[in-house]
Amino acid sequence: MDTLIQHFADTIRAATEKRRPLRIRGGGSKDFYGNAAAGEDFDVTGHRGIIDYEPTELVITARAGTPLAEIEAAMRGHGQMLGFEPPHFGGSATLGGCIAAGLSGPRRAAAGAARDFVLGLRMLDGRGTDLRFGGQVMKNVAGYDVSRLMTGSLGTLGVILEVSLKALPLPQAELTLSCELPRSEAVELMNAWAGQPLPVTATCHVEKRLYVRLSGAESAVRAAAKKIGGEEVPNAAEFWSGVRDHRDLFFSGDGPVWRLSLASTAPELGLAGHQMVEWGGALRWLKTDADAGSVRKVAREAGGHATLFRRGGQTAGAFHPLPEPLMRLHRRVKQAMDPAGVFNPGRLYPDF
Repeated sequence: MDTLIQHFADTIRAATEKRRPLRIRGGGSKDFYGNAAAGEDFDVTGHRGIIDYEPTELVITARAGTPLAEIEAAMRGHGQMLGFEPPHFGGSATLGGCIAAGLSGPRRAAAGAARDFVLGLRMLDGRGTDLRFGGQVMKNVAGYDVSRLMTGSLGTLGVILEVSLKALPLPQAELTLSCELPRSEAVELMNAWAGQPLPVTATCHVEKRLYVRLSGAESAVRAAAKKIGGEEVPNAAEFWSGVRDHRDLFFSGDGPVWRLSLASTAPELGLAGHQMVEWGGALRWLKTDADAGSVRKVAREAGGHATLFRRGGQTAGAFHPLPEPLMRLHRRVKQAMDPAGVFNPGRLYPDF
């Protein structure tokens, strides 16, 4: 692997010298996400394999090109999981792409986001320098937290080589309940549950039905189910993986899909279209033909932001525009990590 890393570093240095853009890419399962990537393909899938896994320490370290499915299978064999329930969007998803995208699945509101599970990271910067940040224990917090900074950067700051992640035990029992309920009442109920000692690990409201997943000890799950009520959902694992990977019927079609991150108590959006609500009301998926300005105005007024997750013919930028002071900070970080601007130019923001 040292030879491959040296090849990566040489490629980066040559690209930097000639200011030739590089399009960092793993399995390509998230090519749709973000703005269009430019440059010569920089394939990291050859850099794969689990480096170290200590189930008793709840830590796993793997190379960026390792298939996400391979990592999750190894962890299931030890009764463990990635707590942020990362989306795959296809069988080719890799660990590097998972961290670069920084996306989390239905369990995020209960367990935390992808960046909360990153303990350490190895990467190549825009000079081809091999860097390590963080470690393999939660106590390692000295210096700049670049490991988490890389999470969600979509490859614009460097090439991820290795990642160390915190693992969580699989729940002893899991049960999903469902009932018919208007969206506004469902959001109120989800927020009420959040303030109670209930083992709620996922919520979703779609097509006038509210779904809630309970996870934990058998006795706790059964007691919570009795308190919450509703019908038990068969094949619940398939339902939640469909929500996670956008195989659910809600996501069908070719139209634009917006991802709105808001306060969980945000009121109805007031936009025409279809909605799916997750994360106790904090995540609103929206299928609408409304223009980008209108969608982002509504999100801003609700104290959040809107991402054009799937374009569906829309020409607006994928991500909510940043205030100029914050954009200046982003540019300073980009300049420090990738001075020649060769990594995935434009993938996050124009001229970035």
